[in-house]
Amino acid sequence: METKRLYRSRTNKIFAEICGELGEYFKIDPVLIRLVWLLVVIFTGFVPGILAYTIAFFVVPAKK
Repeated sequence: METKRLYRSRTNKIFAEICGELGEYFKIDPVLIRLVWLLVVIFTGFVPGILAYTIAFFVVPAKK
C-alpha cells in the first residue's frame, strides 16, 4: 500500500503552494482551503497565521 505524502504543489499555487497542495491532498477545492485559512488568520491574529504558513513553507518539501 502506497502512503500519501504532502508536497508543495507546482501547478496549483498562488503564494508558496501550501493551500493548493492541501486541497489536492484532502481532495477539497483549494479555494475553500484558502478562504478558511484567511478567516483563521483574520480571527486569530495575523502573526500566528503567517508564522504557521511560513513554517509550513519551509517544512513541506516541493514536488520533484
